[in-house]
Amino acid sequence: MSTNTNETDETDADESAGHCATPDSDGEVAEEIAIISFERKLDTAREIRDGIGDGYARVDIVEYHGDVFAEHWGEYDCFVGLMASGIAMRKTAPLLDDKWDDPAIVVVDEELTWAIPITGGHHGANQVAGDLARLGAVPAMTTASEAAGKQGVESKAKALDAHVVNGDSTVATNLAVLNDDLGPVARLDGPRAVLVGDDVTVLRRNADDGVVLGTGTVSGVEKRQVLDAWTAALDDLDLDLTAVDFVATGTRKEGEKGLYDAAREIGAGVVLFEKTTLEAFEGPSPSRSKELIGWPGVAEASAIAGGREHDLLREKERFDDAVTVAVGR
Repeated sequence: MSTNTNETDETDADESAGHCATPDSDGEVAEEIAIISFERKLDTAREIRDGIGDGYARVDIVEYHGDVFAEHWGEYDCFVGLMASGIAMRKTAPLLDDKWDDPAIVVVDEELTWAIPITGGHHGANQVAGDLARLGAVPAMTTASEAAGKQGVESKAKALDAHVVNGDSTVATNLAVLNDDLGPVARLDGPRAVLVGDDVTVLRRNADDGVVLGTGTVSGVEKRQVLDAWTAALDDLDLDLTAVDFVATGTRKEGEKGLYDAAREIGAGVVLFEKTTLEAFEGPSPSRSKELIGWPGVAEASAIAGGREHDLLREKERFDDAVTVAVGR
């Protein structure tokens, strides 16, 4: 009978910096991964663990046997099956119960060509598949919003450090995402009572006292420049990067690699605000971007828009002629 190889580098969950170190849409955290591998593929399993292990609290290598998924069901947030997809599907299908509770499953081939989320795309599988891209695997994501290159409501929740309260609503709201009908997430601060219908997804924040890093960058900015700027801005407030709820910027910065890599390193999501939203929350400091390209200053406007109190803790400052940071609350 196969057993756990016990080849795990465990770190404290609070030190995890990878994609899945952010709450899933059911409020849980996908931090513990089991790589299920045949004996002949254990070298590849170790390569996967070494390649993505720094982003998770626990990555175990478990040798395959006929009941391996059933034996460990409920123990891990995500299974990475180093095997044919048909094997993983046949062995896990009888165990599946509810998408909000079932673990995520990703299959990958021995050559690390494809990483295919099978279940739990919005609950860790898409993120793990994305992490496997570091090793050369192509993430084959089939969830509708991601396949269309759009951010589903579960992904929006992750970016906002929130979780979905009423999961059944996401069918309607993700369809609205696909049709470009959803619009930005509306923020309501209490105390107040809100009556919603079945087609309204309610996101609840996971923390109550964090700050928002409003950030603008030059094109091609480097990760280290962004991290240094954030650290300097927070130092003036006697805060550090653990105080950050999320990073906020404008849609024109979508996909800026250095910015996204920096956010990933501190375990924060990136929230993109449309131009019209930023105009409604324009900051107090003058900005040349309004004169040059018609956009308000991104750093202050996004920090104010994203903050719980729609207020600035620190006005914008430009660092290294590459990164502008404002801190919102």
